[in-house]
Parts: sequence; C-alpha cells; structure tokens
Amino acid sequence: MKVTAKDVESVAILSRLELKETDMEKYTKHLNAFLEYADVMTSLNTDGVKPTDHVLPLQNVFREDVVKPSLDRELALSNAPQREDGYFKVPKILED
Repeated sequence: MKVTAKDVESVAILSRLELKETDMEKYTKHLNAFLEYADVMTSLNTDGVKPTDHVLPLQNVFREDVVKPSLDRELALSNAPQREDGYFKVPKILED
C-alpha cells in the first residue's frame, strides 16, 4: 500500500495539524518507508514462535488485600489549610 500526499493531507486535517508542502513530502516518504518495513515483517516465518505482549517476563506484584483501620478523620484534617463539614476544602476548578 502506497501513501500519497493526499493521504497525509487527510490525516493532517483530521488531526488538526498544519503541514507545509515540504512536511507533506517528508511525512509521505517516512510513512511509505514504515509500510515497506511492515511488509518485510509480515513476510517472516513465525511458525513456532509464541505470541507475547512484552519482551521481558513480567508478573503482577499485587499485595494481599487486607482490611486495616484507616487514619482518624480529625488527624487527617489536622494540617488542612481549609476544611468544611469534615472534608478538605479546595478551590473550585470546574465551572457549572
């Protein structure tokens, strides 16, 4: 599949990017080079290769979920610059 300057222009419009003519040529070449490399990768024989989602062996390191007593509310609010009705009071950042 060959990427054309028109394809790059369409993607730029969808992405709300302004590209100069020189950028269009550059990105067209880069995308075509990438697709050529992808074609090389699809031609490789991967029989007997197990699919992986990561190159390193990883495992979750979750801790056991244990119920513990939480911090006392008054102690948690003791250093709060402002508090109201037992809660931290913070400046409003979202408008209605």
